[in-house]
Amino acid sequence: MRALFLGVVVIQLLVLSAAGQAPVPDVPGVHVFGGLGVSGAEDQADRRTDLPNMDMPGMNMDMEMPPRAPAWMPSLHVSSGTGWQPAATLDHAWMKSSGAWEVMAHGVVFADYNQSGGPRGAGKAESVNWLMLMEQHRLASGTLLFREMFSAESLTAPHPGFPELFQTGETYHGQPLVDHQHPHNVFSELALDYTLPIDDEVSWLFYGAAAGEPALGPVAFMHRASASELPMAPLSHHLQDSTHISFGVLTTGVVVDRLKIEGSVFNGREPDERRYTIQFAPLDSWSARVSVAASPKWTAQYSYGRLERPEALEQGSQRRQTASVEYVRRFANGSWATSVVWGRVHKLLDDHSLNGYLLETTANFKLRNYAFSRMELVDKDELFPGNPSLPSYRIGAYTFGGERDLIQRRQGQLALGADFTFYSKPSSLDSAYGNNPVSFQIFLRARPALSHHDH
Repeated sequence: MRALFLGVVVIQLLVLSAAGQAPVPDVPGVHVFGGLGVSGAEDQADRRTDLPNMDMPGMNMDMEMPPRAPAWMPSLHVSSGTGWQPAATLDHAWMKSSGAWEVMAHGVVFADYNQSGGPRGAGKAESVNWLMLMEQHRLASGTLLFREMFSAESLTAPHPGFPELFQTGETYHGQPLVDHQHPHNVFSELALDYTLPIDDEVSWLFYGAAAGEPALGPVAFMHRASASELPMAPLSHHLQDSTHISFGVLTTGVVVDRLKIEGSVFNGREPDERRYTIQFAPLDSWSARVSVAASPKWTAQYSYGRLERPEALEQGSQRRQTASVEYVRRFANGSWATSVVWGRVHKLLDDHSLNGYLLETTANFKLRNYAFSRMELVDKDELFPGNPSLPSYRIGAYTFGGERDLIQRRQGQLALGADFTFYSKPSSLDSAYGNNPVSFQIFLRARPALSHHDH
């Protein structure tokens, strides 16, 4: 795995030393920054029309130009790993061209007060945050994209993590985390992605990461447009997209028209408590995923994988299945994004399965206003780690909230928001969690403004 990390660094240095190459043309499977979606009538457009005029003095316009990317083609710039999010997804980012390079930065900072309810609840000030950098360059007839994602949550999450009733997964001081969401790692992604068009409808892709995401699950929750205004992680996260930080990933696949088929080998172990380190291990887990981009507004995926000993405190391996549909629609002065996600984990050691179902949606209207919700049903078998013989419990979590941009500038946006969550659960949990616990958050959200291509 050290060789993989060093390989990523060496390739980046070699490409950085290249000079004199032209910026990347927009061809199927190869995107220039800003070619992230289409204008308001994306359904009627067969080809993207939001690209700059390529006419130049002295250019022979009789020469054959590469075709533009079709309007339905999702962009990796607004997704995670090699996942697909609808092409209509809006992007909050800073972008700059530097010679033959295109450079992009995006991210978010939530500064909030988080109060989880009931006897096992807690109230704490905290910050959920991440920053992603991307550098893109032409390589041969394809595109090389470097991606680095960082998080300061190891410094901004109160010990033992973000309060969240019924959340489980990972550890703190060698003990299972319960009723808290763990902070993300400083190095959340260090990856390269190479896409090579074969012809007008076929492309080949390769993804390699010292820290990254295999082809398993939907686009990770922090990158989904439908979850863009929600600071808290889903309760079903560890049944659906928890492999978005894997220390060692190799993925390859093909895009044929609107269909993508890909497979990964990766390190399936969850990160440990050392949030500043890259924790290499054998690539002994695998996954496969089929994705489709039906239109600029719709994407869907089904994936299956086997994870070898993913849990630090459990001996067994897991099989995981996920399926998801994502929808994004733009309208005058706003947009609407919705995701439906299912995930199932089958634990081989004791032969039982856990399911998680999620529906989340975010609507931006009249430019400055947002309304959002997330509704989940999820099976939890780690709420009482001292008594592993207890059965799993079906938990429901229902979050509703709103937000308003106080500041909208070319440089960025600052919003004030709040949400509350109430729950459904078996009555046998009343003594531990109370009859009707309610949680809430009040937060400020800061992020880049919409890229100028998305106005």
